[in-house]
Amino acid sequence: MIDPGYCQTFAAYNAWMNEKLYACAAQLSDEERKRDRGAFFRSLHSTLNHLLWADRVWLGRFNGRTYEVGAIGVDLYDDFDRLRLARVEMDADITAWALQVSREQLAGDFTWYSGVAKRDFTRPKWLCVAQMFNHQTHHRGQATTLLKQAGIDPGVTDLPWVPLARDAAGRIVLGDDYAL
Repeated sequence: MIDPGYCQTFAAYNAWMNEKLYACAAQLSDEERKRDRGAFFRSLHSTLNHLLWADRVWLGRFNGRTYEVGAIGVDLYDDFDRLRLARVEMDADITAWALQVSREQLAGDFTWYSGVAKRDFTRPKWLCVAQMFNHQTHHRGQATTLLKQAGIDPGVTDLPWVPLARDAAGRIVLGDDYAL
């Protein structure tokens, strides 16, 4: 089972990596970001949209909020600046959720309806939370490959390089030495 520290660590990693990815993606023209490069979600732009879509779906299940989502594979935002702002907002929500989640909230089973599979699922809640963070890492790996194909090096992406610190309550957050 995972614990709140796991959630806090991966929320910080998520925010750190997304800021890096969006800074790199901003160096490309809109045409280059949207070029079909043969990825699962075609382009870098659509891959970034999918990451936001999935985070909204999963976090909404965990925190009870309703986020705008459409069908899987359909871009939420055509405009990159709006997509980037929505990403920052989502990362803040993920971080806020991770900073308040308890061991008790991660325990037990979790049941949800999957619109993709068109049926209910029940799994351990901690497993579903780990899935949200694992899914982020998986598709950000695709995004870094797409950036490299476009000639942009996103730099180090490994978890041990995330500048972590503890806040006054002892929770794990991005540290002051945070830098791209």
